[in-house]
Amino acid sequence: MNREEYFKFIKNSNDLRLKVNSDPYRLHFHLMPPMGWLNDPNGLCVIKGVNHIYFQYTPFSVTWGMKLWGHYSTENWIDYKEYDAFLFPDIKEDKDGVYSGSAFVENGEVHYFYTGNVKYTDKEYDYILNGREQNVIELISKDGFNYKNKIVLLKNSDYPKNMSTHVRDPKVFKIENDYFMILGARSKDNKGCAILYKSTDLKRWDYYMEIKSDKYYGYMWECCDLVKVEDVWFLICCPQGIEHDGINFANIYQIGYFPININFKEKTYKLGEFIELDRGFDIYAPQTFIDNKGRTVLIAWMGIPDANYTNNKTIKNGWQHALSIPRILSKKGNKILQQPLPELESLRSNKKVSTDNHIKFLVSTFELIIDIEDSNKFLLIMEDVKLSFKNNIFSLEMNESGEGRDKRAVYLEELKNIQTFVDTSSIEIFINNGEEVFTSRFYPKNKKIFIEIFNKGTCTCYDLNKFKIEKE
Repeated sequence: MNREEYFKFIKNSNDLRLKVNSDPYRLHFHLMPPMGWLNDPNGLCVIKGVNHIYFQYTPFSVTWGMKLWGHYSTENWIDYKEYDAFLFPDIKEDKDGVYSGSAFVENGEVHYFYTGNVKYTDKEYDYILNGREQNVIELISKDGFNYKNKIVLLKNSDYPKNMSTHVRDPKVFKIENDYFMILGARSKDNKGCAILYKSTDLKRWDYYMEIKSDKYYGYMWECCDLVKVEDVWFLICCPQGIEHDGINFANIYQIGYFPININFKEKTYKLGEFIELDRGFDIYAPQTFIDNKGRTVLIAWMGIPDANYTNNKTIKNGWQHALSIPRILSKKGNKILQQPLPELESLRSNKKVSTDNHIKFLVSTFELIIDIEDSNKFLLIMEDVKLSFKNNIFSLEMNESGEGRDKRAVYLEELKNIQTFVDTSSIEIFINNGEEVFTSRFYPKNKKIFIEIFNKGTCTCYDLNKFKIEKE
């Protein structure tokens, strides 16, 4: 879908938009596709003091299809502007989709880097070692809306000889006077890794180094991101192909990170153990950036590819998926902590506090904060969704409302507190001040959810109001 086709489609899409907006499972305080499909957040950046959030977008289909970049912006994380699609496949090097990428802002210019997808169909290919182009393409804008030429920076022939045709998702950052680009990759011997390129001018990029683990962590690493949190570097990535291990690695694909001791000048590094970033059913493709208040913020796709559970309740109404609540990153030792943006507190209303051992609430979209005195007696039930802690295992269990989602769990030394956000058809659970997180979709039968809590401690519940989103 090129630009002209997109605007023709949008012009005739009022009925679809009305159908989407009338869906009772439409979220109140999350960013969603205006219609159709959404996946990875892309190009997160600040332009003239405003946060810009781009995303993988297929407006004309509720399933995987030709990718554009959708676009929102916000100054305060509560009031948003929605724009027409920003990026389209309109050159031969991205003819099959403008895939994921990042933005780098310097000297009044926004440099966007993305993967241009090309898939050959003239004969049979395995699409691993052949049949696919993954081109790194740059474009430059001064305002986040307009750009002129696309510049092809890297092609398959520019990647190391030991790489398959799966090299994608460029993320660019700067250290002192050098620019670095990290890409997720799959080697020809089916091992996931990250590769780094280096530049002094953002124009010419030279291969610099490969980052891989001595242990097997899947056949492909997607959405790689090197981020420094306080004084520790972390390699965030989404490995594909890790086998389930008890309660760990329960999803089909993973989202997590390696603490990494890296020396960019010496090209040396040492990876720590891989740690899962989120234990929920619906989370993938995270991207970090420094927001307009100078905080390291992470946003992820509140979905996952190739799962055996569904979102049929929204699909039938013309849309699928959303972005996660933005989270501020901090650290505790070599572990990343995630905490929801404090700006979300301005959505609160109708505060309810209880110290009873057995509490009942009837709520719709809400935030629930539980301080726990005796973790051995904790149980929370929301219709057929259950949160529990027993024998050091915290569990999220779903039945019919999970649409195929069943159980996810994590080991905890102790359970101190839980902060839970429920938004019509999503749940995000922050445990022990963000040491562990569960992000999931679910589809309750009733608009108002009956909550029952068995707990020794204090429970505080707030109703949460909607984001304000204006169409520009």
